[in-house]
Amino acid sequence: MALNIPFVVKVVLFFCLMNVAEAGVIEADNNRQPQQIHIAYGDDVSKMIITWSTFKDTASAVLYGLSSRNLSMSQQGSSSEFIDGGSEKRSQFIHVVELTGLVPNTTYYYVVGSGQGWSSVFYFKSMPAGEDWGPSLVVIGDLGSANAQSLPRLELDAAQGMYDAIIHVGDFAYDLQADNARVGDRFMNQVESLTATLPYMTCPGNHEYYYNFSNYRARFNMPNDNKKMYYSFNMGPIHFVSLSTEFLYFPYFGYNQIFEHYDWLKKDLMDANLPENRAKRPWIVTFGHRPMYCSNNDNDDCTSHESLVRVGVPMLNIPGLEPLFYEQGVDLSIWAHEHSYERLWPVYNMKVENGSYDEPYTNPGGTTHIITGSAGCSERVEYFEKNPPDWSAFRSSDYGYTRMKFFNKTHLYVEQVSDDQGGQIIDSFTLIKDQHGPFEKLKKTF
Repeated sequence: MALNIPFVVKVVLFFCLMNVAEAGVIEADNNRQPQQIHIAYGDDVSKMIITWSTFKDTASAVLYGLSSRNLSMSQQGSSSEFIDGGSEKRSQFIHVVELTGLVPNTTYYYVVGSGQGWSSVFYFKSMPAGEDWGPSLVVIGDLGSANAQSLPRLELDAAQGMYDAIIHVGDFAYDLQADNARVGDRFMNQVESLTATLPYMTCPGNHEYYYNFSNYRARFNMPNDNKKMYYSFNMGPIHFVSLSTEFLYFPYFGYNQIFEHYDWLKKDLMDANLPENRAKRPWIVTFGHRPMYCSNNDNDDCTSHESLVRVGVPMLNIPGLEPLFYEQGVDLSIWAHEHSYERLWPVYNMKVENGSYDEPYTNPGGTTHIITGSAGCSERVEYFEKNPPDWSAFRSSDYGYTRMKFFNKTHLYVEQVSDDQGGQIIDSFTLIKDQHGPFEKLKKTF
């Protein structure tokens, strides 16, 4: 009597035999068990990048399909050894598989690993095609392994299907390299329930600087970043740009990357502003770790009128980003670093550029800034100076995170969740843009 073996079992057996041939023996141990699984969008809607770690090298495979009971497709990738810069020189193998040919707006189930160890079954939803849909995202900053206060609420939100993706605006684990990178491993496993299901789009913060950002570069694989730590991606009606503000603050890792980053950013924004591109994706949203503006009482760079991110270093011909954002019509800039939440009025060059007194966020004359760095970490929250500047609209030192809902090409809703207040919405606003583009040109229109 013939055995009716399910296809997924046949595939698993194939990879088991493949590993026998390679290693001579199947070893099922924790060092070969996949962990720290996270996903990120690829460079188009048909792709998803899947990353995980093992502590001994294995094959790199993803089995996936439209049902958890029928993982009928497979894709192999590659692994590379990462050696942490700490005293123990601990190593792990980072596995990367890029799934291609995905059907847009479709839920896929998957496992990662090899015949020497497979993960649990996870799932993700591929990005819908086109621009005429409304993405919902959660934005977090400065989330550590210890005192990760917002994490349980974020997990509950995600379990209810509230988000399409996560943006993490720098500072992970506190710190990825701590205890010879064990803290980084622990953190990546802590957030796995989120990051193995929702695309986890990141940028580096100052806490990632150790050993020239080596833990960050090794652990995260973003679309077309080529380990340079900056990239952009499209999502519905939005062009997202991930920045690396840290080049300005750690120049001993190389001055050239400061100028290369700026040149890339200028070209990227100019391309996004081509008439055919801005018509498709009118929203331009940037995210980077250190803010241009803030009103905290900690004497960080952003408390200065001449912060490096905003104005650069003129005497060294290092340009700041604010004139470029104004010139290219960046709608929203998201920052972290300050362990608090602050919403600004639309602003340019320290001057409030509201759309009008009654409707400040309707067709404003400058970029709107949000600082959201209070997800929870061992350094606790931070507080504000007593008298806020004119450009500061709302401030809170509660632990929490930010949600964004792009309703369409003209309306963006933003709200701040307070974890201290049981998930209450403590701030919200709607940014309305009837037209998008360089602010100087828009001033002549309205």
